[in-house]
Amino acid sequence: EVQLVESGGGLVQAGGSLRLSCAASGFTSDDHVIGWFRQAPGKEREGVSAINSSGGRTYYSDSVKGRFAISSDSAKNTVYLQMKSLKPEDTAVYYCAAVLGFTIWSDIYYLDGRQYDYWGQGTQVTVSS
Repeated sequence: EVQLVESGGGLVQAGGSLRLSCAASGFTSDDHVIGWFRQAPGKEREGVSAINSSGGRTYYSDSVKGRFAISSDSAKNTVYLQMKSLKPEDTAVYYCAAVLGFTIWSDIYYLDGRQYDYWGQGTQVTVSS
């Protein structure tokens, strides 16, 4: 059974940093894509970042490019989202999601949650002004 468990959320002041973790288990393939998504109250889910294990290419939304960095540690089966220069508008529940198997998409699909099969329970990030 595939499981994704997020951690690392919390309350931080604007300009601060947080590192989110997504611990994965039950993967049946070394090839996979892990994405980070977020949803603020009253807003649609937004794709934030993704990483493809096949080649390690990374993807970012324009709203976080240059401030967030996604990385993976295959030995720990964990994907990280390092968030810097946080803004109040980054406040949301952050979810990681996965799709297994060798995957090559057009770039726009990596931040489209409809492409992902497995989801974690989410972790709250609150940025105060």
